[in-house]
Amino acid sequence: MGLQTNSRLEARLAALSPTFTTAQARRAAISSRDLALLSSAGDVDEISRGVYRRANAPATAHLDLLAVCLRTPRAVVCGESALAIHELIDDIPTSVHIAIPRGTHRPSITYPPTTVTQYAAETFALAIEQFEAAPGERVPIYSAARSVVDAMRHRRRFGETLALAALGRYLRSKGRSGVRDLQEIASDLGAMSAVRPAVEAVLA
Repeated sequence: MGLQTNSRLEARLAALSPTFTTAQARRAAISSRDLALLSSAGDVDEISRGVYRRANAPATAHLDLLAVCLRTPRAVVCGESALAIHELIDDIPTSVHIAIPRGTHRPSITYPPTTVTQYAAETFALAIEQFEAAPGERVPIYSAARSVVDAMRHRRRFGETLALAALGRYLRSKGRSGVRDLQEIASDLGAMSAVRPAVEAVLA
């Protein structure tokens, strides 16, 4: 590959986001062959099937989140992953937890390990925030309050201990001002019966 071709390819690569998909590379006129060359030269790393990151991109502890969310554009980080990011649990999740709307295609992602949950379409978009997983790169995530309510209403799956620990830490950090957010989200999700008694017990 000549020097001029190299320069054109480097310019196309620099125009992409630090983390990008094969499809995005193709739209930037970077072919699969080009990606293979860039990978063998150490200019990009494949962090999941069809997801690449520039080798000179800023370091981040959240590569797995970026990879999974790029592979599943409609996904929202949820469950233990969201609780950990909001610093509501000390556990380090063994997989990336994402939610998708019920009735949509369920992705099958081998690496990074991924846990997929389907939430009701009518409340799926409730309390979504943006988390900066790497400088300038954001992924959708449920708010701290929604994550706690989800843990309480699905505590058989989350585990009673983890759900109550997250609730307790949330209330200690937010105080009584955080109770209103919990109640509003619990009401919207039809989970007041699971959340109200636990909140009252923690605040008693």
